[in-house]
Amino acid sequence: MAATMVPDTEVRPSVFPTDRLLDSGKCRPELRADLRRIADWRNAVTVAGLWLFVAGMVALAVWVNNPLVYLAAFVVMGPVHVRFAILMHEAAHKLLFTNKRINDWVGTWLISYPALVPIGIYRRGHFAHHRQEFGPDEPDIAYYGGYRCDRRTLARRLFRDAVGISGWKNLKPLFSAVRHPTFGGVARSIIAVQLLLWAVSWAATGRWWIYPLLWLLPWLTQWRVLNRLRAIAEHGGLEAGDDRRVTTHYVRQTWLARLWLVPYNTGWHLAHHVDMGIPFRNLRRYDAELVAAGYVTPGITYPSYVALWRALSAATPE
Repeated sequence: MAATMVPDTEVRPSVFPTDRLLDSGKCRPELRADLRRIADWRNAVTVAGLWLFVAGMVALAVWVNNPLVYLAAFVVMGPVHVRFAILMHEAAHKLLFTNKRINDWVGTWLISYPALVPIGIYRRGHFAHHRQEFGPDEPDIAYYGGYRCDRRTLARRLFRDAVGISGWKNLKPLFSAVRHPTFGGVARSIIAVQLLLWAVSWAATGRWWIYPLLWLLPWLTQWRVLNRLRAIAEHGGLEAGDDRRVTTHYVRQTWLARLWLVPYNTGWHLAHHVDMGIPFRNLRRYDAELVAAGYVTPGITYPSYVALWRALSAATPE
């Protein structure tokens, strides 16, 4: 790898077009139609299952009523927030449900607003990210700019995430926007959803502190750590370019990473950037097409996320 972590050209062979893939790397129409099919009912079960898991976890913690169980529930809420973020991302791409009105309603009121994110603003910024990673309108550069870095710098950034400094920095604009002429309605809606979650959890458990402990605090702390680790694993240390292999990392997927950090197939992120119209359930199949074509090579593949994070933090301190 070069100092910027961009893979050398010899491990990025030109392989398109093929009999199954176009010049762009997208599948030929007959194959792409199948890969772009949205599994409405399965996605509905996924959304409902996520909420049922949250409710069940809270109920179990309250029933056992032991500090260690509350601590375990707090820890598990980090990956739960990751799942809300990935489903929101899917809805932002209009890939969660075939019916766009249902997609946007569920994405807004059952996923995005509970996760404290204005999905309309996120969608506009995220599409700019897809138009050109590292480009002049790149909205996500704050997440993975400044890499590679030394390990002390990465540790300092993760510490700020873990103690809530980064989370509060992201939360403050929500309150500042309440009276904004354009964004005030969205801000008030998000706050209303949070108050509803607080009220329901309080009424159901008789404990006022369930919402701040098992929803807001994990969002302010754990989620920020996991979000940074995932974001830099996707694009850290790379650069703008027409070849998605110079803008997006490729990491071998394991069950533990998929459980904790990259659920819903989001770890196959290179495939998502080659064709952002493929729903999450089909990304693994599409990735297999890219591998079979020779687009994905051992030379661009990291064996694990830990190996990639080590490489991202291996720069010499200035």
